[in-house]
Amino acid sequence: MTVKSLAELSPGQKGRIVKVKGGKGILGRLRDMGVVTGSDVEVERVAPLGDPVEVRIKGYHLALRREEAAGIRVEAE
Repeated sequence: MTVKSLAELSPGQKGRIVKVKGGKGILGRLRDMGVVTGSDVEVERVAPLGDPVEVRIKGYHLALRREEAAGIRVEAE
């Protein structure tokens, strides 16, 4: 398996979060939404211009800005 940023994954690809990077405020917000190390994530769709990225994590859908998704490192399947 390869480690990539969540923003690099294509729709339908899955992975497991290995690291979450970002500023103090964004890290807390992402953690509250379930974006934590070890969580499984799947890219559902990407907007035509690449922003936002819709992912499914812990049974719910979450839309992330491309810059937020770029700070989430995943082990892609």
